[in-house]
Amino acid sequence: MKQIESLKRLIILQLSFIGLIFQTGIYAFFWITEYYPFLHTHRRLTFYFKGHILMWLIYFVLLFFFASTYGGLKIGYLKWTDVFFSQIFSLLAVNVLSYFQISLMANWLVDVAPIFQTMLIQLVLSAVWVYICDLFYHKVFPPREILIIHGERPINDIVSKFDSRKDKYKISKCMNISEGIEAIEKEILERYGAVVLWDISVADRNILLKYCYSKSIRVYMMPKISDVLVKGADQLHLFDTPILLTREYSLKIEQRVAKRLIDLFCALLLLIIASPFMLVTAIAIKVYDGGPVFYKQIRCTRDAKEFYILKFRSMRVDAEKDGVARLASKNDDRITPIGKFIRAVRIDELPQLFNILKGEMSFIGPRPERPEIIAQYLEEMPEFAFRMKVKAGLAGYAQVYGKYNTTPYDKLKLDLTYIENYSVWMDLKLMLLTLKILFKPESTEGVDKNQTTAIK
Repeated sequence: MKQIESLKRLIILQLSFIGLIFQTGIYAFFWITEYYPFLHTHRRLTFYFKGHILMWLIYFVLLFFFASTYGGLKIGYLKWTDVFFSQIFSLLAVNVLSYFQISLMANWLVDVAPIFQTMLIQLVLSAVWVYICDLFYHKVFPPREILIIHGERPINDIVSKFDSRKDKYKISKCMNISEGIEAIEKEILERYGAVVLWDISVADRNILLKYCYSKSIRVYMMPKISDVLVKGADQLHLFDTPILLTREYSLKIEQRVAKRLIDLFCALLLLIIASPFMLVTAIAIKVYDGGPVFYKQIRCTRDAKEFYILKFRSMRVDAEKDGVARLASKNDDRITPIGKFIRAVRIDELPQLFNILKGEMSFIGPRPERPEIIAQYLEEMPEFAFRMKVKAGLAGYAQVYGKYNTTPYDKLKLDLTYIENYSVWMDLKLMLLTLKILFKPESTEGVDKNQTTAIK
């Protein structure tokens, strides 16, 4: 099993590396045939061979960075369409940076046609290459057979999640923990490539986890809140035994200062860039039904402090005339045609940049909830209060790695993962990934009307 997994990893790395070389080669061709002759003729810039190598190497490193960040190298791990979608963003980011790099050399904005042609050829190559690699990967490595071990909680949710990736996983059998540890351990050794531990007691989970580890069998485990807190703990070496420290506060003072400076810079920059779109949106909303352009609502931020969040109105004026607070559902008839569009592309959130400038919100953090909804969640899961240890955010970990209709309990675990593992780099990475999810329709999909909170 170890040799197969090592071979799988090696193949993924090789395929990804070859793809990056092809993409860099296309850029190198246009650099040599288009941009360098222009720079040499008009700017008298002369590059020796090592200079060209440096230009290509910079491009390769940038492409590797953005592809790693967006998931463009995860062949076999993600669906091929998701990998290609990630590579689109990676190539766009790198080519834009490279265009301005070349323009700085020319001391003027150079012709955009060559870099545009480069991008088009790279996209075609990327689509073909990723598709072929995905076919090859799944031909060589068939879906992993998994055994789901569960407790009394219904398993429909977890089964549907694994069934959505039948190209990667095959549910061969489900066993209830009540069948006994000995029977389960015997079954594990039959033919399975992995075991899923779903909603079983910590005592049983520890036994099975150690057993699978001793037999070199892969385990997929859905963490509980306590697991997420421990995962973010600091490891200390005060004595001759490992000690894990979970702190009573969230962000350190230097982290708060850095985060605030990033918030101010990014909010001001985005306001300048987005101001034309915001003006058009405001006019469209006003013309459609004559109602107010903005929508103010009480939300909670750090330490449950209340503030008025500002959004472009996307629903009818009388959307909550009964006074009951509820999330938007699938095909919600309260959402206006203008609202559907601005929600899909997240334009409705842009006025919150003013909340960020006022210090009520951060650029990245758990999404702010309404006090009455928080009260409902707290009745079922008191741990929901943990997510208010930091400022609420315009975007967040749960929005990047979850969806709008992800269960509140799973969103809570995602938000706590962010809080307990915070770093400035994580904020910057989430900002980059937020651009990607703006174009994924499932990220704004409404909740089912019968969706309930999943707590265990």
